[in-house]
Amino acid sequence: MVDNKIIIRETSRDDLDNIMKLWNNGEVMKFVGFPHGLGTTIKNLEKWIIQAIKLPYRCHYSIYLEDGTYCGETFYNTDVNTKTAALDIKLLPIVQGKGIASEALLYTIDKAFEEGKAERVYVEPHKDNISAWKLYERLGFVSKPRPVYLEDNDVYLEIERDEWI
Repeated sequence: MVDNKIIIRETSRDDLDNIMKLWNNGEVMKFVGFPHGLGTTIKNLEKWIIQAIKLPYRCHYSIYLEDGTYCGETFYNTDVNTKTAALDIKLLPIVQGKGIASEALLYTIDKAFEEGKAERVYVEPHKDNISAWKLYERLGFVSKPRPVYLEDNDVYLEIERDEWI
């Protein structure tokens, strides 16, 4: 489905301008509570990136097309005590619906299990984000009881390592 090969790499300071545009896009951020975008600045992102990547348990990736076009981001964050990794992905509207999210999230799930040492990965899609629900269902995420150690939320979809392999 992906017309171009995608490149997924660990986010660096070189990616901050693109991340700022992604996060300040209301269409991208509406399902995380920011319908007008986050309104962040490069200065804020320079502080953020210091905490964004704490290998091997937390990694943030930037997604590009082979031609250098920025697509979006994905990440995992593993709680070392519970071996549970939160996942997320955000893509610019212009590249949505092209199979990029599937490919990038497959990559991130593999990394969370292998490098992040997670035993399970989970997502929390907004109830109205139909595209995200379809994506997660295709990848094998299933609704399970929410672990008590997580903050309250209406949605919890999970894949366990032994279900993934």
